[in-house]
Amino acid sequence: MINRLRLAVFLTMGIALAGCKTAGELVVDQGVGISAIRTVCPAVGVPNYTGDVTVFRVPGDTSAANIDLTAAITNLRSTCDDATGGDRVYSNATFDVLARRTDTRGARQVTLPYYSVVLRGGSSVVTKRIGQVTLSFADGQERAQARAQAGAYVDRAEATLPQDIRDQITRRRKAGDEDAAIDPLSDPAVKAAVARATFELLVGFQLTEQQLAYNATR
Repeated sequence: MINRLRLAVFLTMGIALAGCKTAGELVVDQGVGISAIRTVCPAVGVPNYTGDVTVFRVPGDTSAANIDLTAAITNLRSTCDDATGGDRVYSNATFDVLARRTDTRGARQVTLPYYSVVLRGGSSVVTKRIGQVTLSFADGQERAQARAQAGAYVDRAEATLPQDIRDQITRRRKAGDEDAAIDPLSDPAVKAAVARATFELLVGFQLTEQQLAYNATR
C-alpha cells in the first residue's frame, strides 16, 4: 500500500472508506464467523491533501498575506444502484466547493479544476477524468459556493468476489474449531481477492506540485 502523500501525488499528477454496513465492508457476525456485506458500488472519498486548494497572488510566495483565494470540497455524496443487473454499474458523486477570497472588490469568477478517479485495490487507477467548477463572487462578496459532480462505471464482474472466496470468508466456525480464531482475511489469497474486488471513486482538486506540497506541509 502506498502512503497517503504518494497516493495524492499519484492521483493529482495523473500517474492513485468505510461507512455503514451497506458500504461494503466485512463485519463480524456475533463473534462467530464473518458476514460479507458487500456492494459492487464503489466507496467515495477525498484523498488526503487534495480536498482543499490555496491560490496565491504572487507565485512562490506562500505567506498568509499573499493568499488570494482558498477553496474546499465538502458535502461529498454518492448515488449508485447495484440492483439493476447490468454488466456495468454507474455511480455518481456530487459535492460542494466552498471558496473564500481575500479581496472582495468587484465581481469575479474563478474556475478550479478537479479530478475524479476510479481506484482499484487501493493503488491501481482504472480511469481518471478532469472537470472544472466555476465560483461566482458578487461585488463585495467574500464567499462563494458551487456544486460539481463526477460519475464512474465499475465492471460488475470485477467488483464481485469469487464464490469460493465468499464461502471461505463467510463459513461459520464453531468454538473449538482449529481455525475458529483465525481471521480468513489473513490468508494472502483471500486478502488479494478482496483487494481486486474493491473499487473507490475518489475526487479532489487537480493541484500543481507546488499546491500539493503546500497542503502536505502546512
